[in-house]
Amino acid sequence: MTTKSLQGQTAIVTGAGRSDGIGAAICRCLASAGANILFTTWQPYDEASYGSYDEKFPEDLAAELQKKGVRAEPLQIDLGDPTALGQLLREVESRFGVAHILINNACYCTNDSVETLSGAELDQHYAINVRAPILLSAEFVRRFAERGARRIISMTSGQFCGPMRGTIAYASTKGALDAFTVTFAAEVGHLGITVNPVDPGPTDSGWMNEGIRAELVPRFGLGRIGLPADAANLVGFLASPQADWITGQVLHSRGGFV
Repeated sequence: MTTKSLQGQTAIVTGAGRSDGIGAAICRCLASAGANILFTTWQPYDEASYGSYDEKFPEDLAAELQKKGVRAEPLQIDLGDPTALGQLLREVESRFGVAHILINNACYCTNDSVETLSGAELDQHYAINVRAPILLSAEFVRRFAERGARRIISMTSGQFCGPMRGTIAYASTKGALDAFTVTFAAEVGHLGITVNPVDPGPTDSGWMNEGIRAELVPRFGLGRIGLPADAANLVGFLASPQADWITGQVLHSRGGFV
């Protein structure tokens, strides 16, 4: 987006703790369109999943966004804690007064198999990938529907485009967001709120090594790996006024990936 189409609005973006992640790219895109941003991070997950965590990054990202002329603030919070969702929205109200856009980007993902899948691991995936975005979406509507709330956008993973071997818990719980979208969009449409998930396909957001890249590139119709900015640009469009007529749709933006 090149215009300030979101000027004066506030967006909540969950899971924006890494510079090369999709969450950070979404923050940059929405801020460029004029939106104020409250973004969440959770250090223990990033350390466990990526082997490191830049403790300065949340403040650095906030400063970067503020240079675009918007307000931006980080919040370190564990969305797997059922009490965290209310805390998050109270923080939004306290700091910004109201929120207009909710981006459910935070996720939990570990590899598994028939041999290793456990109830504990499935519960952890459920807490972050299903319970948190669904309850956060519902509370977002309850608090802000009559105060200008417009958009709920969730990041999904194309689990219905084909099998995702080695990620049984992740694929199963992410699939719940697609099902949630169809019903929730119908529930809140009369309030002027659209609900859509975005499937960006395999995206080089810090988890790929050279071997994975070499294996995946030939499967992209456009001849390159997806980048966080590719996902962010679609989210930015869905957040804009130009997307007023799109709701209840799972948008697959995968660069021709098969």
